[in-house]
Amino acid sequence: MVHQLSVDEFLEKAQQLPVIDVRSPAEYEHAHIPGAFSIPLFDNDERAQVGTKYKHAGKDAAVLLGLTMVGPKLADFVIQSKKLTPTNKEVLVHCWRGGMRSGSFAWLLDTAGIRTSTLVGGYKAYRNAVLSAFGQPLNLIILGGKTGSGKTDILKELARQGEQIVDLEALANHKGSSYGAIGQHPQPSNEQFENLIFRQLKTLDVSRRIWLEDESRSLGSCFIPLLLWQQMQQATTVFVDVPKDRRIHRLVTEYTGIDHNLLVQATERIKKRLGGKATQDALEALIRQDYATVADLTLAYYDKAYTHALAQRDPESIYSLEMDEDNPFETAQQLLQWANGQPASGVLR
Repeated sequence: MVHQLSVDEFLEKAQQLPVIDVRSPAEYEHAHIPGAFSIPLFDNDERAQVGTKYKHAGKDAAVLLGLTMVGPKLADFVIQSKKLTPTNKEVLVHCWRGGMRSGSFAWLLDTAGIRTSTLVGGYKAYRNAVLSAFGQPLNLIILGGKTGSGKTDILKELARQGEQIVDLEALANHKGSSYGAIGQHPQPSNEQFENLIFRQLKTLDVSRRIWLEDESRSLGSCFIPLLLWQQMQQATTVFVDVPKDRRIHRLVTEYTGIDHNLLVQATERIKKRLGGKATQDALEALIRQDYATVADLTLAYYDKAYTHALAQRDPESIYSLEMDEDNPFETAQQLLQWANGQPASGVLR
């Protein structure tokens, strides 16, 4: 017997059971429930043909066409599904709206002895839950700091010391600047980025504090969900102030050995903001592999931009932590002392 589950019930079971997404490969590739396996009922071309048939000849004709396409695949569907659940033989299945595609697939698996549950409302219902979740009140602390301050490493140290974090740059596969895609995997779609943030938030206790890095709303082609972004803008911010020479050293370490052409392209992208002479000087420094000079020149722009963005926040919500060295472990220690109401030598209003 096939069971139907709400989004919350479905996601709760998904922590232990495999999720099968029976939408087309294109739908899945664009965005999907993180961790779901793709076993499409129709390939992209077949889905288009069925849709066209439905439009021009009606539901019955479309269903008949779909059956002729799916028939030869039935045994393979069962084989693939059983491989996902070799022990308890139980799976979760969804399509776009929770209609015929998931219902038919679930019926097949149930007939083959695999306990199956479907998602009421399908992926569309899941997406509604994703977007609604970003409006829930969160206890956020924003970790600020100029480019090269090591904020991502500080976040990781906070996580190692038991704090809750959301690493937006890791989820977006982008560090935020013109150079942010260098060395990263391809970015997810914006929709998938939202799904990944939602999954991360589902693992956290929203009554406890959550640390996020201060970001502009866009991370490459990914945008932080508006409701979450608005909460970030209103949250308490701790600005980690690291000396410029330490930040330059970190950037040189991170970008040494990276494809020279990618660095040139990233530098040219900010030419208008950097200025013609500074851009030319930076490009010439790249030719000499003088990465310290490149970092120094580009930080002139990025520091100014970040200072301007920070000034848009309520001054009463901003604290400053002055650090003489680039030491993520020590910085995390200082932040925790401050967050727990204990004296922290470097924290100033």
